[in-house]
Amino acid sequence: MKNIKFIALALLTTITLASCSSDDDTTPEVINEEEVITTITLTLVPETGETVTLESRDLDGEGPNEPVITISGPLQAGMLYDGSITLENETESPAELINEEIEEEADEHQFFYQAASGVNATFAYADTENDYMNNGVANPVGLEFTLQAGTASSGTITVTLRHQPAKDAAGVSAGEIANAAGETDVQESFDIVIE
Repeated sequence: MKNIKFIALALLTTITLASCSSDDDTTPEVINEEEVITTITLTLVPETGETVTLESRDLDGEGPNEPVITISGPLQAGMLYDGSITLENETESPAELINEEIEEEADEHQFFYQAASGVNATFAYADTENDYMNNGVANPVGLEFTLQAGTASSGTITVTLRHQPAKDAAGVSAGEIANAAGETDVQESFDIVIE
């Protein structure tokens, strides 16, 4: 009987010591939490004429409601527009501006602007966040850009924000998304008219 009590006590002690082991020697995992983005606003300022605003607002995020897309008007054929993009989290009050985090992590983010076939428009980067990375590769972010509207046409333009794209891959620093890799943080399409 003494042996059973001794074995039970030894077993209990072993279990207690094993469950109390120190976790101090492990490094906590760093979690880079994604920001909530509810609102995307593209502002297009022409050399002459009225500013055009493209906005996507999705206040329920992954919820059942589709984003509300508003476009203030058509683009002028042949016009060069200075563009900027603003990302916000409107679930907070006041709304949180996500652009600041993107600027701080410019080497880890890049916007891609694409015009679908049929839309006569071209984009170019115009921002200056981290112009070049250490290896001399251009490091565009795309918070500021230009849009050259060509001849009259209509169709879709798509804006995509990639996290950790391969900026040194072929064509990526010029705005080609095909080789960019990385993860998509946000993507939205707008139906535009050039007249």
